[in-house]
Amino acid sequence: MRKWIPLAAICLGAFMLLVDVSIVNVALPKMSTDLNSSFTSLQWVVDIYALTLAALLMALGSLGDRLGHRRLYLGGLVVFGLASLTCALAPDAATLIASRAAQGIGGAAMMTSTTALLNGAYQGRDRGTAFGVWGAVNGAASAVGPVLGGLLTDQFGWRSIFMVNVPVAVLAVAMTLGYLKGGANAARGRLDLPGAASFTLFAGALTYGLIESGDKGWGSTTVLGSIGVGLLALVVFVLAELRAGRTGQPLLDLGLLRNRTFLGLTLAGLLLTAAAFAQLTYTGLWLQQVLDLSPLDAGLAVCPLALAAFVVALISAKAFHRMAPQLPIGIGLLLIGTGTLLLALVSAGSSWTVLLPGLLLTGVGVGMSTPLMMSTALAAVPRERAGMASGALNTARQLGYALGIAVLGTIFQDRVRALTPHLAGKPDLHVPFAGGLDRIFLVAGCAGLVAGLLVLALVRRTPPPAWAAAADGAPADRPVQAVKA
Repeated sequence: MRKWIPLAAICLGAFMLLVDVSIVNVALPKMSTDLNSSFTSLQWVVDIYALTLAALLMALGSLGDRLGHRRLYLGGLVVFGLASLTCALAPDAATLIASRAAQGIGGAAMMTSTTALLNGAYQGRDRGTAFGVWGAVNGAASAVGPVLGGLLTDQFGWRSIFMVNVPVAVLAVAMTLGYLKGGANAARGRLDLPGAASFTLFAGALTYGLIESGDKGWGSTTVLGSIGVGLLALVVFVLAELRAGRTGQPLLDLGLLRNRTFLGLTLAGLLLTAAAFAQLTYTGLWLQQVLDLSPLDAGLAVCPLALAAFVVALISAKAFHRMAPQLPIGIGLLLIGTGTLLLALVSAGSSWTVLLPGLLLTGVGVGMSTPLMMSTALAAVPRERAGMASGALNTARQLGYALGIAVLGTIFQDRVRALTPHLAGKPDLHVPFAGGLDRIFLVAGCAGLVAGLLVLALVRRTPPPAWAAAADGAPADRPVQAVKA
């Protein structure tokens, strides 16, 4: 029916931008061979996309409130489509990394607009249906990403994983122009440029320093300088937000962080993505470079995590609706930590099946913890700050993924380097790779356990109201201001 075409246009964009978070993981070995790229370059191909998303979400959400979310969404689709084309045509790793950054800009514009557009396009029961479909598409994107990436890479080469975005983006633009109405601009006042610039510099400099530490070492001037610049930018960001809070409209009201529930969930969101998903990049390298699995088989090997999360999320929406929200969220995070620790059973003689119990348990934890996380955070803040709160939580989750890849990559490189025998010829990779994975699984697992304990200790025992629950896909008759950012 015509009334669902706006939903289809929004879901196409959401599916593309979320698939591209994970679709490249199984294509990394083929990219490395074709472009003759280093391990650090491989990290950047994955990380620059998530980093750009994290750095720009809050700023573009605020910009969308002023320019209109339909206009911002269209711009994001165009940028994302063109960037995907340049990724597909990239002659070297530097071009590919730059194009992935441009993809992240387009993806951030789309991500910050989708829920606001859904909120404006549908009312009453239709709104609940639309958010439910949108949530299912988001979950499916995580499950499909590794398998779709493997299938396309096997059949058509790694460049096809980016080229496929181009016709999808064109279709989404046509549907948006024809059927998606623009809403009135509600926000006035200046964009918080000092806050946006300092936060972007903080995230970029810190991640750059962490990634480069794997090659250059922690004592490198480049590494120490980058991390120092990042920390200085964080101080500037805090000062800018304190000033904007008194005189204008801050990018982030720092007073929200005095709320124990919101602070606990924001920290948990950051640790969740680092614990559950960042390690999959290096797991994929082990599956292909050591076990000699094809890209498709490697994608299928890690798919149980996303499938378990998808199934449990569908069940938990009703099963945990009446529970105090910190219980399913906190217990789910503890399961993520435990499942990731189980992955550390990998050894030099292991096959891919050693991952299965840990991946399934981690997926169950993801399915339990994520459905209620956003609505619980929004219920903890004043309704007029709900858009800002949702943007901050989404930013924390993307930043956790970016920083997780950087930190785990450094740990992985150091461990592999230490265990690689200094012998003539090509050394056996089974022992050093297994040792590297063992170390990052331990670190990621501990991050998940810490996240669970934070939620159980800080989140209050109040269920989210109906208007906030709509942010997770539940129906609501009142307008959902919560998801504008």
